Amino acid sequence: MALSTVKEIIKTSPTFTHLTDLAAERLGGKVLFATDDFFAEKENLIKPGRGIFITDKYTDRGKWMDGWESRRKRTPGHDWAVIQLATPGKIIGFDIDTNFFLGNHPPHASIEAVYLEDANPVTHWDSTALTWKEILPKSHLDAGSQNFYESNSDEIFTHIRLHIFPDGGVARLRVYGEVFKNWNAVNADEQIDLAAAMNGGKAIACNDMFFSAMSNLIMPNRGVNMGDGWETKRNRTPGNRDWVILKLATPGSIEKVIVDTCHFKGNYPDTCSIEGCVSDNEVINNKAEWQMILPVQKLSADAEHTFTKEIMNSSVFSHVRLNIFPDGGISRLRLLGKKKN
Repeated sequence: MALSTVKEIIKTSPTFTHLTDLAAERLGGKVLFATDDFFAEKENLIKPGRGIFITDKYTDRGKWMDGWESRRKRTPGHDWAVIQLATPGKIIGFDIDTNFFLGNHPPHASIEAVYLEDANPVTHWDSTALTWKEILPKSHLDAGSQNFYESNSDEIFTHIRLHIFPDGGVARLRVYGEVFKNWNAVNADEQIDLAAAMNGGKAIACNDMFFSAMSNLIMPNRGVNMGDGWETKRNRTPGNRDWVILKLATPGSIEKVIVDTCHFKGNYPDTCSIEGCVSDNEVINNKAEWQMILPVQKLSADAEHTFTKEIMNSSVFSHVRLNIFPDGGISRLRLLGKKKN
């Protein structure tokens, strides 16, 4: 496709950046292959953050860079890398971030995608047997910048292929979209984490996330440090309550709650409670009718708190609200239950 037909690059952070990064390493994404990563490893593409720069750090191959960087190409062709998404999903948009790549960024990039039921048999990612579909045509990249583009497909994919023309460095690649889970394949009696990002859960609103993001609450595994959780600032208002609203991956009833304050020692909330509702826009408009699921419970530092008998409402809910009193940090929230029949 001619460059003149490519959509203009989005200059400000678009709304799709609030969606799940389907390629994120912390969610389970993997960089499977790159034609060349001589200067900087391909695995850096999907790490957290935008990448850092250390002025005097070098390796035996040259300047150390926090991203994926190929050598200067002296032959025809271009470089590319294959990323396995953490979960199948519908891709809405991309951030091809060239942070700190200034005299060595690729001038252009494109992205293809494919859906594979099983990628294990694939031995050559350039095989003509793979039906790659172009979802971002060859597009301009600015140096040292976040380059936001929309996907031109609403299909479900499992893998993407990032092409850079002709070579150079990309700090991070974000693949924003919506998790796809075949709920018909989930047994009605199976207990599943209804809030987990891997299953399609989303953190959609909170009153405060001064120190760390609400989306950390529903990430896999336990938090790696205090920054890997949801933490609000210190509030001096008597009787204060901080809160976060989660949209469940699918409507369901909650049977077990796990509130994990891992790494939060001098700043964990004193108590918490959980409410639920069946709603849509009313949640954001503050018109939802909330019902108590878990009444106020005492919390402790750096610990997993499991509640089952304390749950007082087995109704089906689509959204939950976690309340913490008066403020502080929680690493993870697990809401184990069953999908609506």
